Amino acid sequence: MRKVVQTQLSIASLALAALAALADLAALAAWGQAASAATVLSIGDGDTISVLERGQKLKLRLACIDAPETAQSPYGLESRNQLKALLPIGSTVSLRVQAVDRYGRSVAEVIGKRTINLAMVQSGQAFVYRQYLGRCDREAYLAAERQAQAQGLGVWAVPGGMMRPWDFRHGGGGQRSTRTVPPALSSSAPVSSPQADQPSGGHTTCKQIGSFLRSQALLRQGHSHLDRDGDGVACESLR
Repeated sequence: MRKVVQTQLSIASLALAALAALADLAALAAWGQAASAATVLSIGDGDTISVLERGQKLKLRLACIDAPETAQSPYGLESRNQLKALLPIGSTVSLRVQAVDRYGRSVAEVIGKRTINLAMVQSGQAFVYRQYLGRCDREAYLAAERQAQAQGLGVWAVPGGMMRPWDFRHGGGGQRSTRTVPPALSSSAPVSSPQADQPSGGHTTCKQIGSFLRSQALLRQGHSHLDRDGDGVACESLR
């Protein structure tokens, strides 16, 4: 009888191991593909690196985050320096490639001693790129961003956060200034006072504002009601 029980327990253990293996395979499929090893060759900016993988040089875009552009001084340089500290030249990393972007770069999560993409958000040196967050751990990235914002780290040293790099790339910053003031505050877009924008007896609504860039500037002026989910981005419906 004891042998029968032991046999049944062994079968159950094997079954659990098989299920765990299947779960791992499913997870890998969900991430896009299994992680592959690579050597760091250079750092471009806060979300771009070059690596050597299987004898081939690749340019990588870090997935699920967006770091300040180099022209967004001083934030772009600070972000790049943070990534250089996390990824010393010659270090070995694992790549969890998710896609190839329109510039031919592999888009990947980069894993060293920890997930580098997530570490950049935790340190306040990159924003979560919500538009392309589908294949990363959404909750972990958003929680890291909230914590960095609460602590006023990096890009969150400015109340509400500096101008988002995706807005800057689309011309939201006007001339690519190297001044240390937040680009959003030097935008050529007209920004009226909070009182002038509020209808009698209520707050300004996103629909009334009508412009995503203008809503970010108003958020920085104190219109906190425009950021309904507390993620530091106003009127996301206007994107």
